[in-house]
Amino acid sequence: MNLDDLRDEVILKQKKGLPFIMSSVVIWLMITLVAALPIDIMLKNILVFSCSATLMPLSWLFGKKFGIDIFSKDNGLGDLGFIFTVNQALYLLIVMWVFNAVPEKMIMVHAMVFGGHLFPYSWLYKSKVYQNFAIIIPILALILGHLFNGFVVAAVLTVTEVIFVLCLKNEMKQIKGLSAN
Repeated sequence: MNLDDLRDEVILKQKKGLPFIMSSVVIWLMITLVAALPIDIMLKNILVFSCSATLMPLSWLFGKKFGIDIFSKDNGLGDLGFIFTVNQALYLLIVMWVFNAVPEKMIMVHAMVFGGHLFPYSWLYKSKVYQNFAIIIPILALILGHLFNGFVVAAVLTVTEVIFVLCLKNEMKQIKGLSAN
């Protein structure tokens, strides 16, 4: 099996990581709700981090519900996709720094890190949708984060993630004929 065949197999088995993007809708909705709370910014930011911790359990649940193997152990590229996800944890160190240095901008920076980490998936999943959203999300978060508060950033990210899911589903429909040999 060549590299393209392995990528095609991961695309089909993992449905281009759709359970993770569906989970991100829930996470950004939770972050939006937290951002709306009339509480101290430091507590709010701790709760935002807590929301993000639900990624793996939510993705697993969405995968189970829709019959998608989110771990795909029989193909080494499935492990590569997981490494792309874990790699985001390293970038969260930047978000942790912002937590103390500029707490009112933490949601903006968190959104930028989230969006930027999606870029390698554009290669893995042969996806223009991932490529576009990996660019749109950080730029959108940066602009909105400078003009508005974290609530607006989180609310717009929630809507953006819903659009991302719909675009990804549409992209998957276009490759129904793809065969993984």
